Amino acid sequence: MADVAPAERSPAVSVVVIGRNEGQRLSRCLESIRQMRWPGTVEVIYADSNSSDESPALAVSAGAHLIRLDTGKPTAARGRNAGWRRASAPLILFLDGDTILDPDFPMRAFDAMSADPSAAVIWGHRREIHPSASIYNRVLDLDWIYAPGITAFCGGDALVRRVVLERVGGFDESLIAGEEPEMCRRIRECGYEILHIDAPMVGHDLAITCFRQYWKRAVRSGYAYADVAARFRGAGEAFWVDEARRNRMRGAALTVLPVAGLTISAAAASVVPALLALAILAALTLRTAYRAGWKCARWRTRLLYGIHSHFQQIPILWGQLKFHMDGRKGRRQQLIEYKRAVR
Repeated sequence: MADVAPAERSPAVSVVVIGRNEGQRLSRCLESIRQMRWPGTVEVIYADSNSSDESPALAVSAGAHLIRLDTGKPTAARGRNAGWRRASAPLILFLDGDTILDPDFPMRAFDAMSADPSAAVIWGHRREIHPSASIYNRVLDLDWIYAPGITAFCGGDALVRRVVLERVGGFDESLIAGEEPEMCRRIRECGYEILHIDAPMVGHDLAITCFRQYWKRAVRSGYAYADVAARFRGAGEAFWVDEARRNRMRGAALTVLPVAGLTISAAAASVVPALLALAILAALTLRTAYRAGWKCARWRTRLLYGIHSHFQQIPILWGQLKFHMDGRKGRRQQLIEYKRAVR
């Protein structure tokens, strides 16, 4: 059991916000921080990853301490590390600049942390602010839903004990994505727990309105899977190795299946092979939609989610292949951005 001192009754908290070209989304995030219900001192720090818009000025005007990361290789990990290392409080609340904080989450997270001295990271529910804005927002909203309890990792928004960040050295700045699960693995190795509580945490704004954005986001996820898995392959607890292998198998099968069905149908002058391939894809979609019943009651949304869950394996596979190709060429991928700047 990790030796962690109980949290103070009314502690100070440092809110570390990271962003790049978030514009008015950032203003909305900072305003939500001002509305949070917290009995102690609140320090707000904004780490900007070389934005080309007015984000730094917006942060300063909102009263946040500004950190400029003037680097050609911006990553979320660099921003978070710069923020918590500048912070002065024993508790760090990490937020992405495209989120809206629920005003009661910080105290609920603090209460959960106080009740469990081994809990180093507390996170809650993240949901899309505008799920009906696009089909992509609608299905990806379900990806945020996790069952409460002890988990293996958290996302980018969470309340974390500073002493634990110091012990593990923070986030791995060489990762372009997946830095939170990777750090959580090291935290768990030290005997701490990651706790997901049944409480609203943030509203999120994916702002994905076209297929190209959707594809790039999935490619980034695949790159992260492969990158993190490569670091822990052969370790005592191989992290994301199984997930990366399953993706490669599923991504390859889902790429080959429709092509093979159409090719065989053309060669045999019969629609049967193509219909069989289509039936297999439909069965996989329906199975996923049925299993997602605990996430959403609407069948149409669940069907779309089923399609997404399988189709995304293809760009995720491409992201993994991209990582391995980069490795052979001795180069590192820069930040893969899928969002448009908001003016």
